[in-house]
Amino acid sequence: MRPRILLTGLAILAASCAATVDVEQERGALLQRDRDWSAAATNTDQFLSFLAPDASVYPTGTPVVTGADAIRQMFTEMSSAPGFSVSWTPARASVSASGDLGYTTGSYEFAAGGVTERGKYVTTWAKQAGAWLVTEDIFNPDGPPAVPHAAVAPDTLVWGEPPPGLPAGATVAVVSGDPTQAQPFVIRARMPAGYRVPPHWHPTTENITVLAGTVALGMGETWDEATMTSVPAGGYLVVPAEMRHAFMTRTAATIQVHGIGPFAITYVNPADDPRQKN
Repeated sequence: MRPRILLTGLAILAASCAATVDVEQERGALLQRDRDWSAAATNTDQFLSFLAPDASVYPTGTPVVTGADAIRQMFTEMSSAPGFSVSWTPARASVSASGDLGYTTGSYEFAAGGVTERGKYVTTWAKQAGAWLVTEDIFNPDGPPAVPHAAVAPDTLVWGEPPPGLPAGATVAVVSGDPTQAQPFVIRARMPAGYRVPPHWHPTTENITVLAGTVALGMGETWDEATMTSVPAGGYLVVPAEMRHAFMTRTAATIQVHGIGPFAITYVNPADDPRQKN
């Protein structure tokens, strides 16, 4: 009898505690918390203070980023882009009956490198030590980024050495953007006949137009020139993010690459990496 009385008392106590949560008040507090987070986006440390230690961010077109250190690195690279700005406006918040879990939804605007993106988001929150902290944040654009008009004359291009991760012998010119930053970029590369890039992959998708000459692309983690697909001038290649592939020029060639920075290359065989030979 006593255990039953004890359990009944605990149930009444739990119900009494739950009844003290003002869900509507917490919903308003969560909406304001999301507004405050947007206002803090100009300061990396303040921005990160709103996230739980094991929070995850789901950027469009790239892998999930989890944990304070990884999110700090991503946000630092992104916010260092010329013309960077980001803000969002929460439209709605929902809070659990217990008052310690909730989510917000709304719209955002992001700009960097002269490109503007608008979209929507969903953020989940958990109350930890009395403060609402972000646990999951996912967002995606409403459409393609708004890119301003640009006109680049060939004689204005400045040619130089390729990035350290690419083999020597090519020359590269930046057409637009900054490949070292988290923003859209366009680069042009000139390569001699027989120029080779052993099996490798990139963290983001690259779109390649062959302007002159003939190049070849091979799939997989091994070099097999016989199975490579040749693409002549006027051809177009799409190399999805993280797809293992190899590249070579059949003749002297010029290509133009559209991508999202920062540009990075990882070789399947580390011994093929030119950076390991310096």
